[in-house]
Amino acid sequence: MKKKLLCILLSAMLGTSMLAGCGSTTESTAEDTTEDAVSAEEETADDSVAAEEDLSAEEETAEQFEATTVTIYAAASLQTVLTELIEVYNETQPNVEIVGSYDSSGTLLTQIEETDGNGIDIFFSAAQKHMNTREEDDGLVVEGSRHNVVNNQVCVITYTGSETTVTGLADIANASSLALADGSVPVGKYTRQALVNAGLLEETEDVSTITTDEVSAALGGIEINECGNVSKVLQAVVEQSNEVGTTYYSDTYGYEDQVEILEVVSYDLTGDVIYPVAQVANGSADELESAAAADFIEFLIFDEAKAIFEKYYFDTDVEA
Repeated sequence: MKKKLLCILLSAMLGTSMLAGCGSTTESTAEDTTEDAVSAEEETADDSVAAEEDLSAEEETAEQFEATTVTIYAAASLQTVLTELIEVYNETQPNVEIVGSYDSSGTLLTQIEETDGNGIDIFFSAAQKHMNTREEDDGLVVEGSRHNVVNNQVCVITYTGSETTVTGLADIANASSLALADGSVPVGKYTRQALVNAGLLEETEDVSTITTDEVSAALGGIEINECGNVSKVLQAVVEQSNEVGTTYYSDTYGYEDQVEILEVVSYDLTGDVIYPVAQVANGSADELESAAAADFIEFLIFDEAKAIFEKYYFDTDVEA
């Protein structure tokens, strides 16, 4: 009987202890749940603050300029791609009108020098030589605004169905006629450099000084149509006025059905065909116009613009 009573007492004590333990676990779980909920609320609040900060940053980035006009002088080979780039830029900056003037870089440089930069906000050259000339003239280019944007390649082209026997630079003399830019035009200079490096022209200190007549004589008297810019070279071939011509790879965009690329000339022969851009010190521009010009240049060197340049066969793998 005593043993039974002792067992009953021990069982009761053990049950009480287990209930107490369970109560402690329940209380602990409730506390943990409350702490987790508070932590989750704090994280949600932090995320909301971060989201508001990100939205604020985006709003600042997308802040629109008031109405103004920016004038860009750009190489003829950039006209097609810049048309699309300007359209994309205007999606976020609809009040900035970008007005382009397109010709050979040498011609544009002369015009910029004659006006002392007044009325011109941006110079986008197809050759570093012309930009170097601008930088050497004190005060004509805004310091720190120059960027190397893209690279390009010279191509030997013919019109579709020409049945030419020419395969590239090496046998270009076999053509009945050649469309070639003059030496002051970057593509004409790069073509001359390639012909020198290929052993078809004699070396000289400045290849841009090699005349069209001298090129013709070196190529066995081939008939050469001297063109004032790269676009005119392309049109001479497209219109079948000349059997072959040398233009930029980017200029063949949109003409794939009308021209055939016989050779994409390697950088080993031409050297890099770098296109630099810089802001011109436009004495007639107000603060708004100057700020918009600087903003458009920044747009040209970032990823969205790079994707568009690549679409038009430009090489964006360059050091800015």
